[in-house]
Amino acid sequence: MNLRERLPLYLRLIRFDRPIGSFLLLWPTWWGLWFAAEGRPSLSNLLIFTAGVFLMRSAGCVANDFADRHFDGHVERTRDRPLASGQVSEREAIALGATLALAAFALVLLTNALTVALSVAGLVFALGYPHLKRVTHLPQFGLGVAFSWGIPMAFAAERGELPAVLWPLFVAAALWSVVYDTFYAMVDRDDDLQIGVRSTAILFGAADRLVIAVLQALVLLLLWLAGTQFDMGVPYAVALLLGAALFAWQQYQTRDRSREHCFRAFLNNNFFGLAVFTGIAADYLLR
Repeated sequence: MNLRERLPLYLRLIRFDRPIGSFLLLWPTWWGLWFAAEGRPSLSNLLIFTAGVFLMRSAGCVANDFADRHFDGHVERTRDRPLASGQVSEREAIALGATLALAAFALVLLTNALTVALSVAGLVFALGYPHLKRVTHLPQFGLGVAFSWGIPMAFAAERGELPAVLWPLFVAAALWSVVYDTFYAMVDRDDDLQIGVRSTAILFGAADRLVIAVLQALVLLLLWLAGTQFDMGVPYAVALLLGAALFAWQQYQTRDRSREHCFRAFLNNNFFGLAVFTGIAADYLLR
């Protein structure tokens, strides 16, 4: 087959038709950019990081499917993925993932040495995360680090340093990733138990929604603390109140723990990320 015939399969492999992952990676990256640049990120960094989000999320999808290629066929939600179903070969997947990662690295080379160094660590986190579910019930925390790494990279690109004020924001974003990825893992919990894959959804068990609620409260607390570090005002406070309402809706939505409702709660986190970003952007814009 030629490239035109293979392209639809490659697009499915990188979840081009399901951009939720790109958005969930984009929002904390933009939080970091806007805070680091006090509401005025450079156009070059905005373009570099936005394109980098898409490229690295796509590479991450390939890496995840490659790591899970012997498991996805046993899970209802993933059995038809191109790699698990044999429509795309392992060699093709490796070539595609490497190309995407190299393209993202080429973009980072347009920034500075500190950002480049951090990008190498980010690549290690992205490649390592899919394998954590084999050895620990906490792979969601690995995802949290990987999906929040754009925050220190944004500060490095905009300021050339890593000030202490960025870390509450980083931890908030990392814990938020644990929240939404636990909802996601609750969708697959029954299948994962059968095939031996580990997750926070399995670890938390019957206390899943309670633990998630505690994590959601910590996310809001840390975002508030980050806001005080950057002198955020009313627009940001309103955004956090909206975020709290969205978290409450997610708790209500998952009260029966059904696959469909857990997946809806996962998707709803896109609005949480957007709400926080809108609050940050509006706060700086109105100053």
